[in-house]
Amino acid sequence: MREEKIHFQSGKWEMEGLYQTDHTKRGVVITHPHPLYGGDMFNPVVEAISAAYQKSGYTTLRFNFRGAGKSTGTHDHGIGEQADLASAIDFMESKGLQEVHLSGYSFGAWVNAMALQGVLAVQEMTMVAPPVAFIDFEKGIRLPMLSAVVAGSLDEIAPPNLIHPLMGRWNPDAHIDIVDGADHFFFGFLDEVTRKLAQRIQRCD
Repeated sequence: MREEKIHFQSGKWEMEGLYQTDHTKRGVVITHPHPLYGGDMFNPVVEAISAAYQKSGYTTLRFNFRGAGKSTGTHDHGIGEQADLASAIDFMESKGLQEVHLSGYSFGAWVNAMALQGVLAVQEMTMVAPPVAFIDFEKGIRLPMLSAVVAGSLDEIAPPNLIHPLMGRWNPDAHIDIVDGADHFFFGFLDEVTRKLAQRIQRCD
């Protein structure tokens, strides 16, 4: 099935997204890397994440944060983006999905983690290359819904040696999968990202 272009409101701003339904009761919202560095929903790693969830039978929604692509508004340093994420989850729930999961790459993973410290609640979350050496993940945050992290062994923005101790606080039961030889952009390793993530998703189902 093809992804459908959709729009939804986040306050006064209009978000653009790509939505694919598998006619299940379970879906995932997928967030993209930093828009000030060219990140958007068409990023190849975001597409790899979408593929992993689609192969696992999930309805998927990837969307552009405010100010990215054709989404209106301006970049808000992760604050307004958390509101955009909440609106994306509302959109999925309006489609009748009973479970909404989260996944994000780089900046998107950080936005997801920060949003989950507030009123936002989801059933499960995965992260790809959370940028722990680039953006501050608040000390003491807990992510009990986190099930898996995928990171590259050569990633200087999301280095595994910094992610490992944080996972002990986020959720000690979560798993980390390392893509050997990959940097932050996973050039040449996108299929491996999809494979590893799909394996983790299916094990948790």
